Amino acid sequence: MTQTHALTDLDIAHLMADAARAAILPHFRRPDLDAENKLDGGFDPVTVADRAAEKAMRAVLAAHRPEDGIWGEEFGQSPGASGRTWVLDPIDGTRGFISGTPTWGVLIALSDENGPFMGVIDQPYIGERFAGGLEVAQVTGPHGTRPLATRSTKTLDEAMVFTTFPEVGSAQDQAGFQAVAGKTRLTRYGMDCYAYALLAAGQVDLVIEAGLNAYDIQAPIAVIQAAGGIVTDWQGGPAHQGGRALAAANADLHAAALNILKDF
Repeated sequence: MTQTHALTDLDIAHLMADAARAAILPHFRRPDLDAENKLDGGFDPVTVADRAAEKAMRAVLAAHRPEDGIWGEEFGQSPGASGRTWVLDPIDGTRGFISGTPTWGVLIALSDENGPFMGVIDQPYIGERFAGGLEVAQVTGPHGTRPLATRSTKTLDEAMVFTTFPEVGSAQDQAGFQAVAGKTRLTRYGMDCYAYALLAAGQVDLVIEAGLNAYDIQAPIAVIQAAGGIVTDWQGGPAHQGGRALAAANADLHAAALNILKDF
């Protein structure tokens, strides 16, 4: 008789990421893809791919973790009985998705009352998957599987920073970001969740953002922390409920950026 082994939480996350990939990729770079606007007075797009991916991930959870809660961008919160919640963003960076850039991603986090303790950032088109938490910190992609580890850059004048500004955030938020960015070596814009993945992979040093939802930041928090980085709000407190976020490769850079941002 063949013995079956129970699926781990990380196994479930991989199943969900696989299901999301299959739901999303047929729609990517399709000239006939329509995007609805969810926001009055601005532009917050959603597509059939966003909704299909979240439904596919919820189906995996219904089959394998029915006792857990779910918090997804497109279909809201579903309570559970376990005290754990899967936090899902089926396409983080839908603006990038509808523009054809490969910097959007599928975000999957598993959280408890203390915040996220496991996360996955998946980029289906490139075929990269960044996983962190539960004693795992690795990326699998075109170069195979490699460990994740953040950079050791010590000072802001040597640092590279990513942000989604000026696309999101208030004028005060943007002023805080610029106060830090003006002291860094290189600033890059508009990378959405892929910026956090690159920080975890040791490619960049800082990500500074505002106006986030919980489902935008919980998976990046888990992945970056597993890789040795730090993620807080601009006052040094928890960031997993959204709002402003400062992600840093190490404690020195975090302290230097926080010393500026805390005044905003």
